[in-house]
Amino acid sequence: MSLVLAAHGTRRPAGVAMIGDLAARASELLDRTVGVAFVDVLGPTPAEVLSDLRAWDEPAIVLPAFLSRGYHVRADLPAHVEASGHRRVLVTPSLGPGRGITRILFQNLLETGWQPGDSVILAAAGTSDPRARADLDHAATLLSRLTGSAVELGFAATGSPMIQAAVTNARRRRSRRVVVVSYLIAEGLFQERLDCCGADLVTRPLGTHPRLARLVAERFRDAAIRSSGLQYQRTA
Repeated sequence: MSLVLAAHGTRRPAGVAMIGDLAARASELLDRTVGVAFVDVLGPTPAEVLSDLRAWDEPAIVLPAFLSRGYHVRADLPAHVEASGHRRVLVTPSLGPGRGITRILFQNLLETGWQPGDSVILAAAGTSDPRARADLDHAATLLSRLTGSAVELGFAATGSPMIQAAVTNARRRRSRRVVVVSYLIAEGLFQERLDCCGADLVTRPLGTHPRLARLVAERFRDAAIRSSGLQYQRTA
């Protein structure tokens, strides 16, 4: 059985390296290789990776390295699976939202210097998909339970408010610091926009935290257990 981590993709070498490092750390934890595929910007694509596995008659588990059920998870990835011609593929739910991701977000907050009373903005790439937006709202709610105060959303690419406007609005309402929590997996253009948004503190992408590799490994283990002795099927 082969394991594939499917990420978005970025033209920034640091972001590509970060996804590779995440897969490598998960590989060490699982004692088996985790491959990497990208649904956009660069390759190899999931279709290409799965096509190669099909040639070797290898069943596969694909884990979407995404933090909501957006277009890439619901449409792009299934299309790649279909195009590969591989019929023994299990696609797991996306990495987020969830308690494991929320704990990493909170740890990043603490390590960055957040203090109770700071305004907190959860910054995502953004989406126009209602289901993905609901996931982002849920992620903000989960984090607010740990911070003890409301966590607002801001977006780096799509949606309202854009991150700079969210920071400006938070600063107008309160005199305390504004802290932006990166809800991104890896370095890239969107993280650069967060770094330049005018917040007092900005956390690093989730892929820098060792707990994320453990979460990826846990997801692969759970999926392998579920698939044992069963017919492979795609799941959303």
